[in-house]
Amino acid sequence: MLKLVPTPIGNIGDISLRAMTALSEADILLCEDTRVTKKLLNILTLRYDFHTKENQEFISLHSHNEKKFIQELEPSFFEQNIVYVSDAGMPGVSDPGQGLVRYCIDNNIEYDILPGANAVLTAFVASGFIETQMLFFGFLDHKGVSRSVGLQKALYNGYTTILYESPHRLEKLLSEIDQEEPSRQIFLAKELTKKFQNYFHGTAKEISKTLAGNHKGEWVVVIEASQEQASSAISQSDVLALDLPKKVQAKLISKITGENTKACYQRLLNLN
Repeated sequence: MLKLVPTPIGNIGDISLRAMTALSEADILLCEDTRVTKKLLNILTLRYDFHTKENQEFISLHSHNEKKFIQELEPSFFEQNIVYVSDAGMPGVSDPGQGLVRYCIDNNIEYDILPGANAVLTAFVASGFIETQMLFFGFLDHKGVSRSVGLQKALYNGYTTILYESPHRLEKLLSEIDQEEPSRQIFLAKELTKKFQNYFHGTAKEISKTLAGNHKGEWVVVIEASQEQASSAISQSDVLALDLPKKVQAKLISKITGENTKACYQRLLNLN
């Protein structure tokens, strides 16, 4: 049998009794990083009445070897108690895990998914945005057209949208959002459940000023739902790059974003 077991995203106290039982009874632990998992088990042993099986085996299973590992699997492997854990949070959410579930489904192997800590839902609820339908985008592409298209989809899909972002690209993301949607409300959660957890509400420019270049930590970005869905992958930046009168640019941008044309025109004038 396979079990996917979520682990704390920061605060060790978020481990569940079911997760501890599954970890203690596992014959084999598939780990995104065996070092991280062994450290977790050691902490659980020190703080709680926690013991694992003797001769418990640890196998590394991460995004770089997941496909090859699954291709070489035999159904008999799951006659043992197999547990998969990512470094933190819910396996299969921006982490490996879904491939194993698919393998079990295709081969009629029993599996179970334990509920637990998850940065996406934690940040979604903490944002306070009223639109309860949401989309999770994970990490945007680092650069190029694919990043621009991804950001457009994140901004103009009509739903509260959640992103992950690395500390060294956070300022870039805030700048991109400010250029596209300067009045859009966003929410940033830093180091969720950890000692230095912090929340930031406001526009991208307001939050950027508050942070003042202090981008260290793990970040979840929640974007308030737009009123309109984008019908084009063309961005405001693409329109502004065209040699067109401001009124024409404003009309094109309003078609993309749903923004009021007059308000958009005035905003473009203020950019100068």
